[in-house]
Amino acid sequence: MTQHTNEHAATPNPSTALLTDMYELTMLQASLRDGSADRQCSFEVFTRRLPNERRYGVVAGTARVLEAVRDFRFTDDQLAGLDFLDDRTREYLRNFRFSGHIDGYREGELYFPNSPILTVRGTFAETVILETVILSILNHDSAVASAAARMVTAAEGRPIIEMGSRRTHEQSAVSAARAAYLAGFHSTSNLEAASRYGLPAGGTSAHAWTLLHVDTDGRPDEKAAFRSQIDAQGPGTTLLVDTYDITQGVRHAVEVAGTALGAVRIDSGDLGVLARQVRNQLDDLGAYDTRIVVSSDLNEFAIAALRSEPVDIYGAGTSVVTGSGAPTAGLVYKLTSVDGHPVAKRSSHKASHGGAKRALRACRDTGTAVEEVVYPFDSGMPELGILHPVELTMPLVRNGEVVDDLPSLDESRDHLARQLVSLPWEGLALSRDEPALSVRFAGL
Repeated sequence: MTQHTNEHAATPNPSTALLTDMYELTMLQASLRDGSADRQCSFEVFTRRLPNERRYGVVAGTARVLEAVRDFRFTDDQLAGLDFLDDRTREYLRNFRFSGHIDGYREGELYFPNSPILTVRGTFAETVILETVILSILNHDSAVASAAARMVTAAEGRPIIEMGSRRTHEQSAVSAARAAYLAGFHSTSNLEAASRYGLPAGGTSAHAWTLLHVDTDGRPDEKAAFRSQIDAQGPGTTLLVDTYDITQGVRHAVEVAGTALGAVRIDSGDLGVLARQVRNQLDDLGAYDTRIVVSSDLNEFAIAALRSEPVDIYGAGTSVVTGSGAPTAGLVYKLTSVDGHPVAKRSSHKASHGGAKRALRACRDTGTAVEEVVYPFDSGMPELGILHPVELTMPLVRNGEVVDDLPSLDESRDHLARQLVSLPWEGLALSRDEPALSVRFAGL
């Protein structure tokens, strides 16, 4: 695959203030009227359950959340359109700047049911209106990263290319590529993601390129397509060999590129059977170092099924950008304290635990995680006996300002790789119903 890396920093986003639901602003208006707007509150992001058969979730999108909070500024044009609000509320929004605190799990951290992923503290007015933008980012990115991490585990060290841009919204494609890279994907086909986040990019050609090349009588000329691609990109490129007959395609590829051909891609059919067939054919032709790339609606289960086959690289699209069938992580944003007093829902199947919280992971000497412990935000760390604490909650925003020296995307990517191997072995299984770790509440 052609590789390109650009280290440009993320560009500032336009105002994120209208990425919200109407009821947040109507609550704001009511709170300004009854005097509750300035009550000190804490909101918490957590999930009650993990989707599908997942045994863990991956926190992703935190850096994008902090950018969105920074850019939560109402313009005059935006305020002019909010005619359901009174003048006092519009004036409050005109001057809005988040001035509170945000703490939470770093990007690339694992989470489980009831993990306090993010805690937002400040006045009711400034914390309630951030709900939708925070959840929309964390739910999307965490769902993608959770699915992608399972694929990375299934691939057992073989590279995976993210190629799902055409299967989702154009902006979702960019954030999905970032989340997949965080989870351990090798590269992306999306050039906006590569430019915005400094990701490695990869891509060569589609079936349309091969179909384009016909002779003067209109007959397919696969060799001409391959020859042109080799002339443009060199013999190290990847040739798509299954547009017509795959055996003929492999033969044509080696005839044109020689044994220095970088890779061939298979995008249809029984991928395991075809990979074995192509590997044997490549070896018979002397192309021992030519790699095999497979794509075609791969998810973690399909990748796991191909582990024993001679596949070198995977390409994943639809399943990763849609969170492998779970386009949301099921995260919620709930009020947990008012003026220091714990508050909690008691609704059936939607009960919550009151109070601002932080968490640690209890680990053995070997580094294997045993459980997650959640405890009051301002209390001391609970006793763990012979287990070692690893603090999970870190400061992200103080007095409205993002803290310095937060982990980079690559640092978070490396962190996640380490956390995945800290789980008990059965925690990496693809088909289990229980979370890999239990979450215990201490002092709550």
